[in-house]
Amino acid sequence: MTEENHVVDLNELKTMLQLTSDKHNALLNLIIKNTEQALRFKLGLAQKDEFPSELGFVSLEVCVRRYNRISNEGMASYSQEGQSITFSSSDFDDFEIDINTWREQNGKNVKSLGKVHFINPYRGGSRAVRP
Repeated sequence: MTEENHVVDLNELKTMLQLTSDKHNALLNLIIKNTEQALRFKLGLAQKDEFPSELGFVSLEVCVRRYNRISNEGMASYSQEGQSITFSSSDFDDFEIDINTWREQNGKNVKSLGKVHFINPYRGGSRAVRP
């Protein structure tokens, strides 16, 4: 995925983070790339599928969270002098409803309605039961 194909705009991300120089551009571009790859996976999108622009806000917010966690990776909780910091186990947790809604609306939650066969060895037959 090239930089031009990202849903998250580097300048918008820098504005959200209040960064004015280009010093962190390489890091921010990597965060954007990884965030969008993770969201593609969560949405069930192939690499060739177009990224849904309506979920661009998820990518942007997760990029901000990811940047703010640098140097504190894996921290579940931190307290010092009355200040407490806690990170979610996943940066996408707060957007789970949005992601699942998009998947349902776009046919990405298709589940197989197969049959389960139970065999009673004493009866001599089988019985099909729908889930």
